[in-house]
Amino acid sequence: MGNIDLEQADPNFRRELARQPGGEKISACFMCRTCVASCPISAVNDKFHPLRIIRMALYGLKEQVLSGDFIWLCSSCYACQERCPQGVSITEFMTLLKNMAAKKGHMPAGIRAQLGLVKGEGRIYPIDDFDNKKRAKIDLPAIPTTCKVVKELFPE
Repeated sequence: MGNIDLEQADPNFRRELARQPGGEKISACFMCRTCVASCPISAVNDKFHPLRIIRMALYGLKEQVLSGDFIWLCSSCYACQERCPQGVSITEFMTLLKNMAAKKGHMPAGIRAQLGLVKGEGRIYPIDDFDNKKRAKIDLPAIPTTCKVVKELFPE
């Protein structure tokens, strides 16, 4: 993590996280490192370190946490959460951070592309007549080629 510049720290970030689903028990983390030991991602990529992310959030490094690409590496496997002796919902906490980052416009290009597809097509993989013909051959019902309800979820 390196040195912490307290000028960049937001002392209210910890409380902001604690008021939202997924962040309620984040202050209960006592840095035992069980989450890191059980995380399959941190075993192969040292950029993702759940304890370091929690510590940065507790220190109030809001902008560094939300703009960092490391929060998007969590695979939501729940191994860390299942083994946490304090019952910290680490996977939900990572989802909370991802949602906060996305609201601020910080998301990887792949996620941004998927969001564009969902907004435009109603799904990530577009369905066309060819797909429905293949489905009919194996006695599956046709899927609508457009999904208008998504327009209501993503107003322009």
